[in-house]
Amino acid sequence: MLNLRITQTAIALALALAAFSMPAQAQGDAAASYPNKPIRFIVGFGAGGGTDLLARIVGAKLSDIAGQPVVIENRTGAGGQIAVEYVQNQPKDGYTILIGAIGQLAVSTAIYPNLPFHPTRTLMPITMLGSYPLALVAQQNDRIKTVKDLIAYGKAHPDKTNYPTSSPAFTIASELFKLKTGMPGTAIPYRSTNEMVLSIVSGQTVFGFPDSSNAVAQAKSGKLRTLAVANPTRIPELPDVPTLAEAGYGGVDIKTQWIGAFLAAGTPEPIARKIEAALRKADTDPAVRERIRAMTYFAEGGPADEFRARIDADIKLVSDVVKEAKLKFER
Repeated sequence: MLNLRITQTAIALALALAAFSMPAQAQGDAAASYPNKPIRFIVGFGAGGGTDLLARIVGAKLSDIAGQPVVIENRTGAGGQIAVEYVQNQPKDGYTILIGAIGQLAVSTAIYPNLPFHPTRTLMPITMLGSYPLALVAQQNDRIKTVKDLIAYGKAHPDKTNYPTSSPAFTIASELFKLKTGMPGTAIPYRSTNEMVLSIVSGQTVFGFPDSSNAVAQAKSGKLRTLAVANPTRIPELPDVPTLAEAGYGGVDIKTQWIGAFLAAGTPEPIARKIEAALRKADTDPAVRERIRAMTYFAEGGPADEFRARIDADIKLVSDVVKEAKLKFER
């Protein structure tokens, strides 16, 4: 059954990719000549960040496959929301693609009412490009060596147990952990993930859930203790660190974070399927996967319908946490 599924997927991708090289007369539809000009990747965050780097890695390979330049445009502001609205207002012709992240899209949709966009309604999910786990980290001291130690410390010192956050995505992870374990904790805002990690290293906060790439260097230098990773399996960069399930807290279902590609809703289906096939081809290229792993991310490249279902599930999960924890967020 698995081999059959792989074969069917490979055939579907091959047929869709072949459309890039077929003449317009052979196709007989408006999408036949797509793409015949540069494709733009719109990134809602600054150059050098994870979303930007992933966009550049995949974009370079997509250019080879599509035979057209792929231009990266960083349109920052409002937690990435300016980029989302920009893409929605562009022509629905497949030449403007949002490279968006879970916090910018699924989390924002769940926590902010009346947003002018929705990741599976006003946008068209194409494929998940990359994913990465969050890591549960804590101060490096003799009192907190395991997840169980952290929870016990927090319950014994509720007035001292703060956690840092620079994004609602990190807030949701910490609040879900609190709900499932009874751990206390007050959110302290910071401007970046790096500042979050440094606040724990310096003792300003006690624990947190930064992305694993930001925790690895500090953990390996001995300045930070990584207690668990929120991933189904251990990660190569931290082979001795257990998953939350291995640590005895499998009920804390903190999902991996994702970055994916989106078109504006209303883009013709033939164009959407052609760009999906090309992006999945780019994301599964061995050299591309190796470069993504060097970021401590995992390349994905699954089908659009699976990505859409994952986004809707993430929105529900975050909405449930917000309701149960009685959280309020302001734009």
